[in-house]
Amino acid sequence: MKNWMKEAAIVALGLFLLGICIRAGINDFKDKDRVVSVKGLAEMEAPANKVTWPLMFKDLGDDLPTLYNNIKAKNNTIVNFLKLKGITEKEISISAPEIIDMQAERYTGNNTSPYRYNITSVITVTSEKVDKVRSLMAEQSELLKQGIALTGGDYRYNVTYDFTKLNEIKPQMIENATKNARIAAEKFAKDSDSKLGKIKTANQGQFSIVDRDANTPYIKSVRVVTTVDYYLQD
Repeated sequence: MKNWMKEAAIVALGLFLLGICIRAGINDFKDKDRVVSVKGLAEMEAPANKVTWPLMFKDLGDDLPTLYNNIKAKNNTIVNFLKLKGITEKEISISAPEIIDMQAERYTGNNTSPYRYNITSVITVTSEKVDKVRSLMAEQSELLKQGIALTGGDYRYNVTYDFTKLNEIKPQMIENATKNARIAAEKFAKDSDSKLGKIKTANQGQFSIVDRDANTPYIKSVRVVTTVDYYLQD
């Protein structure tokens, strides 16, 4: 008799504990269906740390050897100007001249140029000395005194600024974006009389690097948006 009562008590206790586990499991299952998805934004301004500056000029004439010597002399003058201002030789590259034979062009039937050849020469400065190069752009008029007129307006030879140190700021930006996402999730949970649970899923999102504005392309706006899904609990 005593053994039967003991076994019955053990069975009853087991059923009781099983019921608690089932109830907890059901509640947990219900909670897992309650999810809030939020986004966290992080933005930062960063100065460009690399500049590419094409110095382009044109020369016209009818005699190729003479034009070649003129181009070579002007290239040397520009390179000397750059080196004098603190640009190193490895930061300077000289492209092969682009030669257009006006008489051979099919689409220049109405050409009124008195010269046969139109030659474009490009010297490119690629440097991490962004401030120095920017100051040189304001001093390029010095080349006019030496008979060299740099030409602009060709989309192929625009000055470009780049920010290449994303890996240095990425951890802090991801942390800030995640914090902002959690703040939004906590506000949502509070407004819905719930508690914020653990993270279900998280997506870092892609970083974007753009000019801050059209007038300051040497200052970049770095941006990332993270998406985080949190469980909600009663």
